[in-house]
Amino acid sequence: MYTLKKSLGQHFLKDDRVIDQIMDALKQDPFSNLLEVGPGAGALTKELINLPGINLKAVELDDEKVVYLQQKYPVLKDKLIHQSFLDMVKPFDSPFTVIGNFPYNISTQILFKVLEWKDDVPVVIGMFQKEVAQRAASGPGSKVFGVLSALVQAYYDVEYLFDVDSSCFNPPPKVQSGVIRLRRRKEPLVVKSDRAYWVLVKTAFNQRRKTLRNALKGQFEPEVLQDELFNKRAEALSIYDFAALTFRMKS
Repeated sequence: MYTLKKSLGQHFLKDDRVIDQIMDALKQDPFSNLLEVGPGAGALTKELINLPGINLKAVELDDEKVVYLQQKYPVLKDKLIHQSFLDMVKPFDSPFTVIGNFPYNISTQILFKVLEWKDDVPVVIGMFQKEVAQRAASGPGSKVFGVLSALVQAYYDVEYLFDVDSSCFNPPPKVQSGVIRLRRRKEPLVVKSDRAYWVLVKTAFNQRRKTLRNALKGQFEPEVLQDELFNKRAEALSIYDFAALTFRMKS
């Protein structure tokens, strides 16, 4: 058997209906390589190992869960990567889908890690704390639209799929959960450079209560800052507004 570790943010999914919904969402896009993040006690894994013709790997940090999974599902031999997802190297040489009931204590970092592999990850289906899922999927004008939203949506179309009640987990978390799907954008966002876009977005939202004119005064020449757009606050701009602004930044 195994124990639950609060330090690793472990809340294991136990509701078969939710598992079926996640599997249905996964099957809507073709893939041949699949990485499961945080398989835990194997609630999703037991379904994933039965997918025909799929090269599955799973990354799990917890020693005890690795032993448990290897004993429970012998087919996982040589497919389990025993380390933190945040520290791992790219697990496949060709494109792969990412799926998981992500540990809530590192869920935002997980999305940023996926962005490092964006050219090789066309689809992500993940369960997150509802607040994080909403932030990733929110659009301009929303109170929760921020750095995570603008950076993830620069490369992926994000769809909020459904809520998951805390009663669907063991132990029940104190927060609600949500499942989102990321599909890589068909048309890349046109930016001066990825670095310029990231700097702009992070700087703008770092002082989100200020107008862009005040928050971004170090990034633009004074004459550019006279544009009426800079009267707005960061959450009012779309990713396309931010992308366009990258071309007007100081070189």
